[in-house]
Amino acid sequence: MTYLSLIRINPLRAESRKLLSNPRAAHGAVLGGLPGPQDAERVLWRLDADNPHRPHLLVLTRSRPDWSHLVERAGWPEADGEHAMVRDYMPLIQRLANGAEFAFRLTASPVQNTTAPERPTPLQAARIADTPEGKRRGFRIGHRTAAAQLDWFLSRTERWGFDVPASRADPAAPGLDAPQPVPAAGDTPREQRLWERNPAREVRITARQRHSFKKNAGKDARPVVFHTATFEGRLRITDAAKFTARLLGGIGPSKAYGCGLLTLAPVPDRKD
Repeated sequence: MTYLSLIRINPLRAESRKLLSNPRAAHGAVLGGLPGPQDAERVLWRLDADNPHRPHLLVLTRSRPDWSHLVERAGWPEADGEHAMVRDYMPLIQRLANGAEFAFRLTASPVQNTTAPERPTPLQAARIADTPEGKRRGFRIGHRTAAAQLDWFLSRTERWGFDVPASRADPAAPGLDAPQPVPAAGDTPREQRLWERNPAREVRITARQRHSFKKNAGKDARPVVFHTATFEGRLRITDAAKFTARLLGGIGPSKAYGCGLLTLAPVPDRKD
């Protein structure tokens, strides 16, 4: 079985503020809702805070979870309404077929692997200096610009089993309330080339963020830094088997920290 959960978060509570600001804390709270060992299954989750007054947490699990601890510590335990909705995911999985279209949302961590980063950190520079070029391991570097993040996404959709249709209007995509990212005057030549090879499609980046926190407690804890982009738009399934695998297994790195969960919804009615 597979379950998709939605937990309402009260942003005014102290525990909620910690969850909303620290992906490591949110990951621990998510694992606390599962009955088995913490490494028993791959869990995907995402914090959606479009409305800062009513954020919510989405979680995809293989076992049926219990979110009472989150409702008590970070929700509205005494208020009206359903505070933690848990739904069977199989009816959606059974509807996936080649040619089917859905609206989607994905928060991902777009990255590239390179042995020669343009702006290496002190630790990276030290490793480069101490390692012969032929034996150097690659560095995973986060894409920081909208052009690079969008290119990362669009260049991988085929391997994920879907494509994003071309936009019916330029620069705005029908059915979406804002245009996708557009070239800016200060773009570098590389960024301009990325825009040129990615004509307008029905996708937009709705949020971009840099995350930085300590992986463990203590003064010697290793810092974790990564960049995220939230993509929204319309997709069309081209390979149902590959697409199902990505829907259940997640997309891209940093899954433990709230990245990789692709969610679907019916395509909104169009007014052409």
